[in-house]
Amino acid sequence: MVNTSLERASNLAVAVVSLLVLLFLIVPLLVAIPLSFNLEPYFTYPMPGYSLRWYAEIFGSSANGVAWHAAFANSLFIGLCACVVATVLGTMASFGLNREDVPFRGLVQGLLLSPLVVPVVVFATGSVYFFARLSLVGTYTGLIIAHALLGVPYVVITVTAALSGFDNNLYRAGVSLGATPLSVFRKVVLPLIAPGVASGAVFAFVVSWDEIIVTLFLAYPEQHTVPRRLWAGVNEQLSPVVIAASTILFIITLGLLFATEYLRRRNERLLGSA
Repeated sequence: MVNTSLERASNLAVAVVSLLVLLFLIVPLLVAIPLSFNLEPYFTYPMPGYSLRWYAEIFGSSANGVAWHAAFANSLFIGLCACVVATVLGTMASFGLNREDVPFRGLVQGLLLSPLVVPVVVFATGSVYFFARLSLVGTYTGLIIAHALLGVPYVVITVTAALSGFDNNLYRAGVSLGATPLSVFRKVVLPLIAPGVASGAVFAFVVSWDEIIVTLFLAYPEQHTVPRRLWAGVNEQLSPVVIAASTILFIITLGLLFATEYLRRRNERLLGSA
């Protein structure tokens, strides 16, 4: 009975702390989002009225609207390209590391996951020096490669988790029956780990979509993304347009995270029924 009471108390304490942390993170957003509908360009409550004028400015045909259109287009293009590159590289790396006879397996896996622990500022600084030698600073190619490298660890983690429940005998059986390794991977392995791959791809896109520090170091005005545009708006002229754009960014990111959670649970169900 004592153990049960202690477990209940600890679970309650964890739930309370988690709720407080969640409120600490969410409340500022809940306070800021209504300001994007403010009739006047002020950041005060109570608001004098409600309007969609700031969203209309983002999606309008004015010079400011065109700049926001370009920023959203850049974020989408760079994010999708980085997502594809990160997903391909991360899936191949995870599948290779899933084999037990890989030399220096732990070292290679640590290097692949290093962007998670290396400060982004350090990564961005190194990228500038390296890409400058290749004339990739201020290019879409450089940004895509840098964003993809930041997204690879997430793909490796999700695909490795999916492969943990995969029976390698299926792969060996396919090869022994005369199929090529690529064909076995495409027709046997990939369908079984598809939810894990999709989750990693969504994570890679979200990382690219929200990335600001690397973009600050590598992007020229032609490659400015939405976070880079938000940074400029906050530093140059704070306007409700910035909050409106932040709200759009938040909604898109939240939707992608819900999609990731759905894919994760689907992957768990598939692995549980396998």
